[in-house]
Amino acid sequence: MRSNKIIQYVLNQLYRYPKSKLQRLDKFGGYFEFRKMIRNQRLMKLKSLELLPIKSYNDGLPIYFLTGEKYLYQTLFCIQSLSKNSIQKFRYILVDDGSFNEDLVERIKRQLPDAGVVSKEEISKNIEKYLPETDYPKLRSKRREYPHIKKLTDIHTIKEDAWKIVLDSDMLFYGEPTDLITWLMHPEKSLHMIDCVEAYGYSRKLMETLSKTKIKEKINVGIIGLNSKKIDWNALEKWCSILEEKEGSSYYLEQALTAMLIGDAETCELLPESYIVNPETDQIFKGGGILHHYVDLSKKEYFNYAWKKFQNESR
Repeated sequence: MRSNKIIQYVLNQLYRYPKSKLQRLDKFGGYFEFRKMIRNQRLMKLKSLELLPIKSYNDGLPIYFLTGEKYLYQTLFCIQSLSKNSIQKFRYILVDDGSFNEDLVERIKRQLPDAGVVSKEEISKNIEKYLPETDYPKLRSKRREYPHIKKLTDIHTIKEDAWKIVLDSDMLFYGEPTDLITWLMHPEKSLHMIDCVEAYGYSRKLMETLSKTKIKEKINVGIIGLNSKKIDWNALEKWCSILEEKEGSSYYLEQALTAMLIGDAETCELLPESYIVNPETDQIFKGGGILHHYVDLSKKEYFNYAWKKFQNESR
């Protein structure tokens, strides 16, 4: 057994990891283009320190972010872009992904006055209360190795706000999100984005067999609104175990589980031409749409161009 682990380690070091790195470089246009993107990502982090404070209102519409040391700069840019495009009052709740420290919390207080901060200590108490390891061993295990699932486990065990809308940080608003605001005022059914391609990481057949319902096409959880009180944690525990047992682990597990929770129920779908997932380069440069969600290849121009354009226009 030990010799097999050694062989696996050697293969990873000599072949799989280098190959993966080369594929990543090629994906973004080669070594020099990739390095340029990384430089601009670092610049974005630096410039986020200059963003003016955005007030969070205790009586505002609640918006949740799972964020932390690696992502706060993106969270702040996202919130800045929303504030620029709407006069609506919002209440921002930043949920610790496990990396909050004293300096980060002080920065949040400075740049997002009166924002809610849910600490890892508070989250741990909620998790122990609602998802004890004896009853939910798989979900607890996934929390430790797969941070994305915290958008379900850590946010929807917070007792406030039965209906919660969670935003990913890697997004910028370019217009007033009236659909989003209307939903926040009167949430009655789940809300989600529409993906550019279907990305569940698991076969539709298995997902539908487990959930005993039809699965909607191309749900994207960049913006996702769910009712915490209606989440079936027992089902999630079972689904998570069987999905991985039958078809392995997937980066898109959280998205698949969310699609299974929603099933064939009527939802509020954000129009894909307005809330754009993985915008094309032309869309990024020429504008269009209410929001861009910068995933996959669109990360390149998110770091190289989009945030700079937003910051320049905000001055």
